[in-house]
Amino acid sequence: MIAAPPLFPLPGTKQALETGDTLTPRFGPDGTITCVTLDADSRAVLMVAHMNAESLARTIESGEGWYWSRSRSELWHKGATSGNVQKVEDILIDCDQDAIVMTVRVEGHGASCHTGQVSCFYRRIPLGQTASPDTNLRLEHVGGAAKFDPADVYGSKD
Repeated sequence: MIAAPPLFPLPGTKQALETGDTLTPRFGPDGTITCVTLDADSRAVLMVAHMNAESLARTIESGEGWYWSRSRSELWHKGATSGNVQKVEDILIDCDQDAIVMTVRVEGHGASCHTGQVSCFYRRIPLGQTASPDTNLRLEHVGGAAKFDPADVYGSKD
């Protein structure tokens, strides 16, 4: 069997990688690159996920958020089940092409988190707590009311 050619070229020189005009993403040993996804209007962090070569290529081509689910080991079209599709406004790649920042507008309920929250980052870790084997550190909910009930969208997980 003949192997398929890679979707993206391998990086050339360090200078070409850092200042060139060719996309040569540097995927990690697990074949993924980290993607920080921001709301296009508020610039709030909605989620941090991972992309493999196929999900990055699909995102660029379709203008919708595609990711690689490391926990499920499968391609994931954000919003395919929930209706909360991410319409991509912009994609930035960092200087050494090993991290992405993407701005999106979320359709559907307007939530990016599977819990129904707008953002996956809806809890704060208060500073000044002391970690010890006998103490559980507190989290504070800062995300506001959920936009949807996950049981209604995804079904009961019982």
